[in-house]
Amino acid sequence: MTIPENSGRPDLRVAVAGLGAIGARVVEALDRGIDGLVLTAVSAQNPEKHRGRLAGLRRTPAVLPIAALVEVADIVIECAPSVLVRSIVAPFVGSGKTAVVLSAGALLDHEDLVELAKRNGGQIVVPTGALLGLDAVAAAAVGQIHSVRMVTRKPVRGLAGAPYIVENNIDIDGIAEPLKIFDGTAREAARGFPANVNVAVALSLAGIGPDRTKIEIWADPALTRNTHRIEVDSDSARFSMSIENIPSENPKTGLITALSVIACLRKLRAPLRVGT
Repeated sequence: MTIPENSGRPDLRVAVAGLGAIGARVVEALDRGIDGLVLTAVSAQNPEKHRGRLAGLRRTPAVLPIAALVEVADIVIECAPSVLVRSIVAPFVGSGKTAVVLSAGALLDHEDLVELAKRNGGQIVVPTGALLGLDAVAAAAVGQIHSVRMVTRKPVRGLAGAPYIVENNIDIDGIAEPLKIFDGTAREAARGFPANVNVAVALSLAGIGPDRTKIEIWADPALTRNTHRIEVDSDSARFSMSIENIPSENPKTGLITALSVIACLRKLRAPLRVGT
């Protein structure tokens, strides 16, 4: 629940980098209106592809290169390929601004961005995304977490082309039953499945880190939804959680991921926030 904002504070200016399945939904939500926020700019690798959709908005944002976004926005929403994360995030946090990062796995390759944000008063926000229970994991991490294990099961086409599958010559196209294709740490999974396991990295950052968080990845030809099950053992609680996510237009990404970003944005200026 969000109570309307009436503080009179100036709106926070928001830029969206990437207009794929997630970015497009976030742009549309901002255009419909989120209290205290205003969409000022977007960036895309192929701007012409999105001209029609942008023209249909109530207020058309500026279409700018990534490097120009920091000049016109207080917050950037990163919805782009992971290779672009640094170029999107660094200018904002280096200027004391906020970057909302969906490609959480890329943060493991650019851990200095956290220090950059710390030195300059910026902030990196990783939304809950396609997962659940991060509040509980973060709370348990205030105490001592003994173990975290996550089992991810995805439809075959949601895993197609992942670097780990290609490099290890794993044939999943013709499988007739579930096949476990990976068992390792969240850090290793992020390298091998950069478009698939940002949820595992978010889980690890909320809990005991990417080298102690364990993950299994299964390809399942019978599934139509991306599924995740998490088991946590700590000194304050033992709990398990599972979720079945409906894929978005991009089979690698759950529909709830975009909704999670929108929920995160609504909290920024809401006088009532539910959840840590």
